Amino acid sequence: MPASVRAELKGLPKDLANTVGAHILAAGELLDVDPELAHRHAEAARRRAGRLSVVREAAAETAYMAGHYDIALREFRAIRRMNGGDELLPVLADCERALGRHREALDLLATLNPGTKKPGLRIECILVEAGVRNDLGQRGEALRLLKAAISHQVGPKFAQARLRYAYADLLEREGRGDAAREWFDSAARLDPEGRLDVAERIATLDGVTLPEDFDLVSAPEEDLETGDEKTEVVDMEDAIETQAINLVSPEEEIAEILEEIDGSRE
Repeated sequence: MPASVRAELKGLPKDLANTVGAHILAAGELLDVDPELAHRHAEAARRRAGRLSVVREAAAETAYMAGHYDIALREFRAIRRMNGGDELLPVLADCERALGRHREALDLLATLNPGTKKPGLRIECILVEAGVRNDLGQRGEALRLLKAAISHQVGPKFAQARLRYAYADLLEREGRGDAAREWFDSAARLDPEGRLDVAERIATLDGVTLPEDFDLVSAPEEDLETGDEKTEVVDMEDAIETQAINLVSPEEEIAEILEEIDGSRE
C-alpha cells in the first residue's frame, strides 16, 4: 500500500483501517476491469471513513469511470474544498458536461487562473472546452481551440498527443478523413506507449478490421518473464500505483488484501 495512503489510515482504529484500506486497494485493482464494482468498493470505504481525502478521491474517480457523473461531481467538489487549487477544474467541468450542463461547464473552465504555470492543466481544460463547444454545435470553435493549443507546442508529450487525437476526431466527424488520418498519425508519434487507440482509429479510416488481440506496443521481454505488471489506478498527478493481482472473486480478493495489510503491520 502506498505510504501516503497508510499515513491517512493511521488515524483510524486498526480494524477499521484494515477494512477501509482493503476496499481502496480493491477499487484500484478493479477500476479498469469492472468500474461499477470498483465504485461499490470505494463507496464502502467512503461510508466508513468519508473524511479521509484518499477515500474521497477513490469514490470520485471510480464514480467518474463508472459513469455516475452526479456522484463524481459531488465527490470532486468535496475534494476541492479539502485541498483547494485548480487541478480538478477539468474533471469538474467534464462532469457538468456529461450531465448536460454545458454552460456551467464553461463557467467553471473560465475560472482557471490565466497565469497558471501548469501547461498540462491548461491543456486538460482546453480538451474539455472543445468537447463542450462541439456538443453545443460549435465545432468550428472547438477545432480552433485545439489547433491553437497544438501550435503552441508546450506541455507533456502525452497531453500534446491527446490534443492531436481530439483534433483528428473532430476532423473525422466533419467527414475530412484524409486530414484526420494525418493528425492521428501525429498523435501516435507522441504516444509511443500506445495509450490512445490510434491504431484502431486509423484502421477504421482505412477500412481495415484489426484482430481482437492486436497490440500496438509489445511488452518488454523482462515483463513477460517476471509478470511484474503495474496498473495505473487514477488519471491524476498523484495517482496511486499498485501491483496487479490475479482476480478470482471480490470476496477472495478482499481476504487476500486484508491478510497483506495485517502482515505489513506486524
